[in-house]
Amino acid sequence: MRAFVCAGLFVSAFWTPLTAQAQTYSGISRQTDVAIPRIDGAELNLDGALSEGVWERAARLTDFSQYQPVDGRPASDPTEVFVWYASDAIHFGVRATELHGDVVRATQANRDNIASEDHIQILLDTQNDNRIGYLFGVNPLGVQQDGTRSDQFGGGAGGRSATGGGSRNINPLDGSVDLNPDYSFESAGRLTANGYEVEIRIPFKSLRYQDLDVQDWGIHVLRRVQHSGFQDTWAPAIRANASFLAQSGKLTGLRDMSRGLVLDVTPTVTSAFSGAENPSSDWEYADDTQFGADVKWGIRQNLVLNGTVNPDFSQVEADVGQVVLNERFALFFPDKRPFFLEGLELFDTPGQMIYTRRIIAPIAGAKVTGKVGKLNVATILAADDQEFSASGDNHPLFSVVRLRRDLKGNNTAGAVLTTREDGDFYSRLVGTDARIYHGGKYFLEGQVVGSWSEAGSGAVSGSFSNLTWDRTGRRWGFNYSLNAISPEFEAAAGFVNRTDIVSGRAFNRLSFYGKEGALVETIGGFTGITRIWQYADTGRGPIEGSESVFPSATLRGGWRLSGSLNRNFFSYNPATYADYDVVASPIAASAEVFEVPDKETNQWSGSLGVTTPTFRLFTLSLSSTFGQTPIFVEASPGYGTSYSAVLDARPTSAVRLSFQMQHYTLNRKVDDSQFSREIIPRVKVEYQLTPDIFFRVIAQYASRERSALKDRNGRMIRVNGVPIEASQTNDWRMDWLFSYRPNPGTLLYLGYGTTMEDAGQRRFENLQRLSDGFFLKLSYLFRV
Repeated sequence: MRAFVCAGLFVSAFWTPLTAQAQTYSGISRQTDVAIPRIDGAELNLDGALSEGVWERAARLTDFSQYQPVDGRPASDPTEVFVWYASDAIHFGVRATELHGDVVRATQANRDNIASEDHIQILLDTQNDNRIGYLFGVNPLGVQQDGTRSDQFGGGAGGRSATGGGSRNINPLDGSVDLNPDYSFESAGRLTANGYEVEIRIPFKSLRYQDLDVQDWGIHVLRRVQHSGFQDTWAPAIRANASFLAQSGKLTGLRDMSRGLVLDVTPTVTSAFSGAENPSSDWEYADDTQFGADVKWGIRQNLVLNGTVNPDFSQVEADVGQVVLNERFALFFPDKRPFFLEGLELFDTPGQMIYTRRIIAPIAGAKVTGKVGKLNVATILAADDQEFSASGDNHPLFSVVRLRRDLKGNNTAGAVLTTREDGDFYSRLVGTDARIYHGGKYFLEGQVVGSWSEAGSGAVSGSFSNLTWDRTGRRWGFNYSLNAISPEFEAAAGFVNRTDIVSGRAFNRLSFYGKEGALVETIGGFTGITRIWQYADTGRGPIEGSESVFPSATLRGGWRLSGSLNRNFFSYNPATYADYDVVASPIAASAEVFEVPDKETNQWSGSLGVTTPTFRLFTLSLSSTFGQTPIFVEASPGYGTSYSAVLDARPTSAVRLSFQMQHYTLNRKVDDSQFSREIIPRVKVEYQLTPDIFFRVIAQYASRERSALKDRNGRMIRVNGVPIEASQTNDWRMDWLFSYRPNPGTLLYLGYGTTMEDAGQRRFENLQRLSDGFFLKLSYLFRV
């Protein structure tokens, strides 16, 4: 009997650890198919300490390899990731060891604002199709970052854009990243004596995934080490591949997952008190209080319906100022409005046929996003405010449909349809596109679109076509593209800021890598040739073009150097100056014809830039451009210089300071007189009182001055018989914000903003208020 008991004790002592200890998966050994254990009923205190016994039963991911700046080397700092799941959530634990002393970068930052800190990112490809991954990031203190990452380099519906891996985007890991979406998940972290530990719980209710009883998910785990500038990945990823997500590992055998009913209801109240001067020169405020609600319903695991009534489409941070005085085409600003962010990545098209900021102030909207089988579906139906109707009598109705079907080998085929209906006026668009991967390093992407519109002067139709071929190699890459956009093409729900052109471009990249520990870690650059022809007259030759060289280098510790040398030529379009004439003086009795020059040739320019490593207290980026450029509004040659500085400072773990300065001067070449000058400093101060409470102040000054227009002979230019006089503005903008945000959807914003004119000419001696306003936003997420 005693022998039996002793034997039983021996078997128990031996067997329990054996069954409790899950398998280890070495990334560098390409053991990347992870049989993720299911552990129901485990007790877990989410505090950032991996001390509970459940972590000993989790699958263990080890042996990371370096991706940036040089791929394929073993990571210099060990990282362990533990993963398991229960019926309602997936859990991750991370132990990040730091072998170089007290160098971990971590602060109590605001959500999504951890790019300058050490952090972990987990990419979950829940569709297992290598196309789009959920991004969940945390810094060593548990501050969250979330969004999506895609290998699609096409234009983003809300403002994301990137270039192909073969040209400007040397690192295909960057792909297309959108940090605007917010997902409900839990995280905690803590610093340790030799690094940090974090815990993450992601409920299945926050994810869309396949309609399968048993399924596999793609997984990438990334670690950013700021003191060295390195980025490591668990699944080995190489540069010589057109898809980063296709190089992910797998979580296999997930089953019996339960999201329950996914129904989120978020009532919202917004109140704005906008101030302005009345005819009696008194300052008065107009009250505008609005009630609205958003509803999100998970129709199934892979399909979501969003609805909104009287939504709040305010942005609590003003757009960053841009230099505008010598721009010929509309500038692009990203969309940050909450309703559009659900499934925004599914609206991407190679050309920006969908740009949600075109829907300016909708009174109601509905949206369906998700995946049905192999078909990605994204639709929007929204009614805009009457204020933006051409007649003022209608609510312009927008409808947007984006379909993309998965094909074999990560290939895709898609279609897009958009309409804007405004009474008798309309703008309609339909197109198709495809992306084909081949040879591992290459993809071929094309799009053909037609538009039909009526704006009161008769119905017209137009076309848009694009073809791109890209190679993402380790040492050599390229990106070749050809575009054709007819003059009548219109994308009322998209962003196509130039028509009537045929354009071609060819970029080639070369990259070289230093030995481990060398001063120069990477060095290289790319060369590019661009040509632009007028759509209806390609036979006359190109009207614009350039040849460019862009060298760059990464130095040990994270220093980055960049530069450029460009030769450009530009032609002037006579139609632009059809309403111009010139006079010798304002009192001249007669006007003369404005002579439009043919083109400006041999316009040489260059740039230099340097970015410091992410030091504990600050990061600094400096850049300058210089050289010849046309003054388009005068059709005359010019030369300009610009300087830009961005300083991000972290004096304490709770305070962040950001200072940006842009300075641009443009002079006339014929007499060296100044045509324009723009100075735009911007300061942002953030204080994170607690993980949920945050204060922010933004101050931006925009000083813009432009001389009166004159031609190359010094004569005054008139437009429609009116001289264009000199102008000068000095605007001062300040915004204050208090934010309480315990979770995505539940928040309280209190803020004040004011715009003032500096009549004292940059001396702040006579500030005159132009407008101001107080605002409040309160919403609460009810999650069923």
